[in-house]
Amino acid sequence: MTIHKEGYHTIGIAALLFGVVNIAAFAFLSDAYPIIATIIFFATLGLFIFLVSFFRIPARRLTIADGQIICPADGKVVVIEEITDVEYFHDRRIQVSIFMSPLNVHVNRNPMDGDVLYSQYHKGKYLVAWHPKSSTENERHSVVIENDKGVILVKQIAGALAKRICNYLAPGQQVKQGEELGFIKFGSRVDVLLPVNTTINVHQNQVVQGGITVLATFA
Repeated sequence: MTIHKEGYHTIGIAALLFGVVNIAAFAFLSDAYPIIATIIFFATLGLFIFLVSFFRIPARRLTIADGQIICPADGKVVVIEEITDVEYFHDRRIQVSIFMSPLNVHVNRNPMDGDVLYSQYHKGKYLVAWHPKSSTENERHSVVIENDKGVILVKQIAGALAKRICNYLAPGQQVKQGEELGFIKFGSRVDVLLPVNTTINVHQNQVVQGGITVLATFA
């Protein structure tokens, strides 16, 4: 396991605060209130460990499969439905949404090889990630990837806690399946918009792994 580059600054600040708080607790509370000082230590240690784990990148053998779309994120499938896309395609698409809790790995990966046709950040609200309108009203970043099998849109969506979306793709860029697409801090969701004739390989409420679970197969 390694730590994602997006976590270096945050973890560094957290480590400094952890040290300052516990040095102060030891200096001013350990003699008169040792139980309180101990509680502060274990509470701040737990928070620090959680923060480090949030930015973890576990060692994985990624799924590389031509003609298949791999899940871009860890989490749980919360939506599988046909919708009308109003951002890019302006036609009917199958939307598959993956909700990421704060306990999930938050690296987002390219679902397939291809060329980036579109990469656009949108300002927006911070509705809870499972809200039906979060796909179109929340802060989000959309990318469109095309190859000889088909074209998909991947949408990183901020939630009530996630206030920063990191996206590494630009139009004209060639990407490889399983490589990093971006990162969302502190829980949210990722939508994938697929052609309507795509075979969906996941089901509602299924727990999936980014870069491993096959999301769908092109017709």
